[in-house]
Amino acid sequence: MNVAVAYEIEPGTATSATEERPVSKRTVVAYGFWLFLLSDIVMFSAFFASYAVLVHATAGGPTGAQLFNQTTVAIETACLLISSYTCGLMSLAIGSRRRAATYFFAAVTFILGATFLSLEIREFLNMIAQGATPQRSAFLSAFFTVVGCHGVHVTAGLIWLIVMTAQVAFKGFVANVQRRLLCFALFWHALDIIWVALFTVVYLMGVSQ
Repeated sequence: MNVAVAYEIEPGTATSATEERPVSKRTVVAYGFWLFLLSDIVMFSAFFASYAVLVHATAGGPTGAQLFNQTTVAIETACLLISSYTCGLMSLAIGSRRRAATYFFAAVTFILGATFLSLEIREFLNMIAQGATPQRSAFLSAFFTVVGCHGVHVTAGLIWLIVMTAQVAFKGFVANVQRRLLCFALFWHALDIIWVALFTVVYLMGVSQ
């Protein structure tokens, strides 16, 4: 049931909610960053769709079942998921302004992210050494595009984390730094969600095909 309530307001006396209580900058920044993350997810969705179309276009070359090392991929997945947990602990430390804990969990998050990235690069190098280059087939072009794009995002996140740790060291927990750290945490968690989808669509389904 919909109930409509009417109020009589004298002309010139109406004020908007934003005039009475302006939206905080933290809310505006978070909203804008969510829009950025959604646009990034749309981009990855297009890559996933392209990969699904081209996964069988091997042109007589190697398939995913022949190339993928599930043990290495499982280790990569574990590193990234645990790094998401330590990133959450870092956010809690920031909220309580515990500098030592912030540095510790930021360092653990960085090490786990760097381990993930190094394993991914090694996987690429091993595939290229076997002649499985992006030019070999449409399947490999799609694979290197979607997985490589995620790796580029992880690299950007690691650089961002270094910069933010330095800002905490020099500026402390000022409002601007806390907002940027909030955005970093959202970005890092989004990368984990995308990797879970990538792990399922590319690696698990690739081995089963």
